Amino acid sequence: MQSLNELADFRKALAEHRLAVVHFWAAWCEPCAFLDTVLKQLAADAPAVAVLRVEAEKAADISEAYNVSFVPYFLFFRDGKVVDSLEGADAPTLTTKFAALVGGGGGGGATQPAAEAPAAAQPASVEPAGGLQARLQQLVNQQPIMLFMKGSPDAPRCGFSRKVVEAIQQCGAQFGSFDILSDDGVRQGLKELSQWPTYPQLYLNGELLGGCDIVLEMAEAGELQSELAKAKPAAGAVADPKAVLRSRLEALVNQKDVMLFMKGTPEAPQCGFSRKVVDALQAAGEDFGSFNILTDEAVRQGLKEYSSWPTYPQVFVKGELLGGCDIVLEMAEAGELKDTIEEMKARM
Repeated sequence: MQSLNELADFRKALAEHRLAVVHFWAAWCEPCAFLDTVLKQLAADAPAVAVLRVEAEKAADISEAYNVSFVPYFLFFRDGKVVDSLEGADAPTLTTKFAALVGGGGGGGATQPAAEAPAAAQPASVEPAGGLQARLQQLVNQQPIMLFMKGSPDAPRCGFSRKVVEAIQQCGAQFGSFDILSDDGVRQGLKELSQWPTYPQLYLNGELLGGCDIVLEMAEAGELQSELAKAKPAAGAVADPKAVLRSRLEALVNQKDVMLFMKGTPEAPQCGFSRKVVDALQAAGEDFGSFNILTDEAVRQGLKEYSSWPTYPQVFVKGELLGGCDIVLEMAEAGELKDTIEEMKARM
């Protein structure tokens, strides 16, 4: 079993082996480890088959070349061409497809060029084109910001979807979502509508903003928040600035179980009070998110009113204010900070 994350090495390995099975995996996906074991057992009885492992998120160029947006995901190659594929943790089907490859069957499909991913199977019943188009238009306009993903924001079913959810949440933006695994008609139709072959897909005001790479690039460049701020209220809705801000604040204080609103960042606090609270939370062993109130004046002023607390830093637990610098430091000094936070988590 060979691990490859460079596209050139990957293509060379395919060229050197007539038969190959490729496992696209991720460290966070527990079933991948089990399926590696299954592949090792299968490969032991079929030395002519090369078993290749590709870490999907680290080898983005390989994943993109084959439209991989889900793990575990398997591609079956004969003579450098894809003859079959498998999505998901299905050991019996993996075994069957492996045997078909060794036995000369192609999994029932025609071969494809190695630079292309296999087309997805068609749904058993096809929705009329006009009805599907109308439904897709309704879905992309369902919320000003709509994410089409695998799974849900609370339980993403692929690492790419998880990363985009986290990027949007870091911006404090409210968004709707649709699980494309629940409807193959939408899953295939939206690719054609958007002219974008993979998921997740993020829409802003009914228009495609981009997929995983574009969203993460915008987030890294500090551009995503300002772009999402262009979200317009849904048709027929009246935008109340105070309601919009309150909704945003509610999303921010609930972004993680423990949220610290501070001046600067945990790595580079811009005031001594913020630094002391960061140190206290870290000493308590708490995992926490943070928001730099110096970057957004609306949040800085609005949160004071929202929490009825006039100064920063402010610590929230499960969306409820724990307190400011003095309270947090008093709890830490008394050895009560961690217990208090855990009690609030359990209570809410």
